[in-house]
Amino acid sequence: MSLKDVEKFLEKFWFLFWRDDSLKGWIFSIIFLFIFIKFIFFPALSLLTGTSLPLAIVESCSMYHEGNLLSSFDKWKNSNSEKYSEFQLTGEDFENFTLKKGFNKGDILFIVGTKPEKIHIGDVIIFNAGTNNPIIHRVINVENIDGKISFSTIGDNNEGQLSIEKNISPDRIVGKASLRLMPYIGWIKLVFFEFQRSPSERGFCE
Repeated sequence: MSLKDVEKFLEKFWFLFWRDDSLKGWIFSIIFLFIFIKFIFFPALSLLTGTSLPLAIVESCSMYHEGNLLSSFDKWKNSNSEKYSEFQLTGEDFENFTLKKGFNKGDILFIVGTKPEKIHIGDVIIFNAGTNNPIIHRVINVENIDGKISFSTIGDNNEGQLSIEKNISPDRIVGKASLRLMPYIGWIKLVFFEFQRSPSERGFCE
């Protein structure tokens, strides 16, 4: 194939992908974007971040703080101090924690792979728990017994720990949440699955 043939192919491709407003053009653009995101973008992002799930959609209210983006950290800290006293954690400890204001259902989080020894109390991790989807909660305890590390978590908005949040082994950890990348955008996907949830789990966090 000559350089001229390549140029003609690229011109036709660009027209069909970007400028063609016909049904054929729209279908081609959607298929191309799907292939690009699934087979090029996500594999490349996984390679760069060191995790199989570099972007995670928050599917529950277990890490929600009242007021969301405008939430008062001091108000949340005061109302939850008793819950964390059981784990010897204080409001002052939370001042230095990652994502200390929590996050909301529908938020998209940026996840990075990490070594077990680099996970600390206060970090937010995503881990496999034998459920349909991984859980995203905050680490409240790290144990190292005879060189074997394990973690315990709890949801900022949960009253207590789930049994599956205790003694989490490193092989169950998918990665660590580093930032809230896109608030609410995950609802574009979640809205199609809300009807499958129990009534108490549907809708926005309050």
